[in-house]
Amino acid sequence: MTTRKAKSMTESVQYSQISFDTVLESLCEARDTLVLFHRAPDADAVGSAFAMRMVLESLGSRAYCVCQDEIPLRLRFLMHGMQESVLPESIPGDLQDVRVISVDTASPSQLGTLFASYGDRVDLMIDHHGVGEPYANYYVRPDAAATGEIMFDIVKQLATEEKLQITPALCTNLYAAISADTGGFRYSNVTPETHLRAAELLESGIDTARINHLLFSSRTMEELRAQAAAISNLQTHREGKVAIVTCPYALKVALGLRDEHLDGLVETARSLMGVEVALSIRQPNAEGIFRVSMRSASDFDVSAVCAKFGGGGHKKAAGCTLVAADMDDAIQKLLAELQLIAD
Repeated sequence: MTTRKAKSMTESVQYSQISFDTVLESLCEARDTLVLFHRAPDADAVGSAFAMRMVLESLGSRAYCVCQDEIPLRLRFLMHGMQESVLPESIPGDLQDVRVISVDTASPSQLGTLFASYGDRVDLMIDHHGVGEPYANYYVRPDAAATGEIMFDIVKQLATEEKLQITPALCTNLYAAISADTGGFRYSNVTPETHLRAAELLESGIDTARINHLLFSSRTMEELRAQAAAISNLQTHREGKVAIVTCPYALKVALGLRDEHLDGLVETARSLMGVEVALSIRQPNAEGIFRVSMRSASDFDVSAVCAKFGGGGHKKAAGCTLVAADMDDAIQKLLAELQLIAD
């Protein structure tokens, strides 16, 4: 598959918010399609991407889901055996005149290496993050607790128009996406409409207890080792209002961990009593690049902090990538931006 050179992440291009009806019209056009989603994928990204693949295939398109990183083992059930891999090298070579859609990906940096190949080819981005950097014409709904909620509305409308059939696999992915991004319906992003959508999915008969177990209670030994290490190196700042867990590259190697084992570490920091802002800082390789997840348990806007480093997300949940000399330097750069959290 040949690709054009992608536009620069810093290049100024104007993109527009499109309507829900325009999204539906675009999806109903039968074309070979790549569905991109953000690196270090979570259940909202994976669930939404493979729900989109199922939708597109029902509408007569061929579709394939692609990510810079492989899907974590505990989320493989959302692939439903449709693919063995999501890495770019696994893309079938016979896809032609490819349309590119991204889901749950707020900014170019979140696409990772995919942006270099597909950044100038994305036809539509569908997302729910309130802070980000559009890289295509977009349908973004910050009021949605998860991209899975947007996908739910797409599926429901197309089913109402009798253009597709709602299947257990579709319902599983939609429910998992919504449940994951709401922390099992515990976060402040949950709305009455979130519960109503979840109720409709429950009525379909899917095993939500199993889904939630796989999302929140099933962990590999490596993930448990990562959590234990996070607890042992947890540090607090600003009178205990800021908690940080770190995983430098040397520790990652020593414990035999992969990036997918580190995804939930920010929750360890957030669980400490009295914490208003929690951070996890991970170093994927020996280079001075650090991936940050931030959560707020107060009115502090972590998305504004992450946006200063080219990231994005929501007021209470966001992420970014920053360059620093070492882990201590990364910590100091982030603390310097947390000016509203008193010492």
